[in-house]
Parts: sequence; C-alpha cells; structure tokens
Amino acid sequence: SQRERTMAMIFPGMDPYLENPAVFPGIHGPMVVYLRDQLTPLIRPRYLASVGERVYVEGPEQRPIGPDVWVQETGRQGGGRAVADVAVLDEPVLVEVPDVEIREPYIEILDRESGMQVVTVIELVSPTNKYAGPGRDAYVAKQREVRGSATHLVEIDLLRYGPHVLAVPEARAAGRFPYDYLVSVNRAGARRTRFELYPRTVRQPLPRIRMPLAGDDPDVPLDIRAALEQAYEAGSYRQRIDYHEPCEPPLASDDQAWADQLTRTAEP
Repeated sequence: SQRERTMAMIFPGMDPYLENPAVFPGIHGPMVVYLRDQLTPLIRPRYLASVGERVYVEGPEQRPIGPDVWVQETGRQGGGRAVADVAVLDEPVLVEVPDVEIREPYIEILDRESGMQVVTVIELVSPTNKYAGPGRDAYVAKQREVRGSATHLVEIDLLRYGPHVLAVPEARAAGRFPYDYLVSVNRAGARRTRFELYPRTVRQPLPRIRMPLAGDDPDVPLDIRAALEQAYEAGSYRQRIDYHEPCEPPLASDDQAWADQLTRTAEP
C-alpha cells in the first residue's frame, strides 16, 4: 500500500542517515525496548527480559582558558612619557552550564530458576560510548564487569564513526574482513577469549543472531533489523530525514552514490 511504501525503511540494512548524532539518540531507546519485546515471548517462562539503565554524569566541555586581564600600552601622553593603563573591561553575561545526568538503557535476561540471576546482557552502543569521557568510561566498566562474571555479553554497534569500543579487540575484527557495523557475542564460560562476530557493511542486511541463555538451553534468535524497523516507523523517520542531503557522518563516495540511487527509487 501507499502507507507501507511511505513508512518503510529505504535501506536493506542499517539506515546510515540514522547515525547522525542529532538523530541516533531518538532511535536508541525505542530500539532497546523493541529488542526486549521481541525476546520476551521466545524466552518465557523460565526467563525474563528487563531493560536496565546505566547512569552517569556529563559535565560541560573543557574550553581553552585565556588570561583574566590584559594590559594595553597607550600612546605617548604628558610630554612624551609612556604609561600603561589597565583596559576597561565590559561586564560579562554569566551563564551556568550544569552537569547533565545521562541514562542509557540496556537489556538483561534474568533466570527465574536461579533467583533472577543475570544470564545475558545486551548492549546497543550509543555515540557517547565511543568517545573518551564519562559515557565511554561507564560502558567499559560495565563491559569489564560482565566479562568477569558468568554472564553472556552481546554488543551491537550500528555506528560507523568513533573509536572501537566492543570487547573484541579491533585488530582481530578489522584485520580480517571489512565492515561498517559489528555485532559481537561473547559467551560466558572458560573461553571468554572467543567472540562470535557478525560484521556487516552499509549495503548488507543486518543480522539475525544466536542469543545465548543459561546451561544447555538452546539459543534464541534476535532480529536486529526488525527492531530497527519498529523504531524507524514509530518515530516517522522516513518523513523527518532529508534524504536529498549527503549522509552525516559522510559515506564513501561510491556508497553515497549507491544511497542516492536507493533514495531516488524510493520516492513516492
């Protein structure tokens, strides 16, 4: 139908226009909820899927600090004698930049048979997780905590830009195959050095992955693309994004040409 054509995502995998730092935060929270909702009927009755929050505080950005006062040498006055006057300073406008409390959601799979023990943690990486600062510090601390426990760790990075933050070493991933997006599953147990990776380029569909549970229980599927589609439609992003503009952050020139062709074809 015309409505389905209007609302449907244009790209076969991740929509790179959603990576814009001004757009992605609006996708992040709903997508985490839709991933949880997708899992819930697959893991009942033994397990529960719960959305947790990681809380940290971001302060104002550090800015270069100049001198408090400067001294200006005037022209010659009073018989040729040079004098130095303190410049007249204007009154400043005072602006207070408060610290901001940031709440980032993630998913925990809880095992009812073991007293609500956390079996699996699922993280959807946000822009603040990738750059130096309290957001990355909080993410890495949680990552380290999970990997030091008997809990599986699933990490989903749908952001092309920013330093690598997933637990798998970047050299072990980037050195083997090209990718723009990366999903990693690190299972609990004796071999925490093993990672199941799902690399994808911008032109490839997002993966359906195998999500581990406790003991000998079989893995359940997690469809990342389906959750992204739900968040995309619920937020009306097809109508909000200007697909006539170049992608931000930029695509490689050949990928931008490919994206332009897709968006032209998708126009009603």
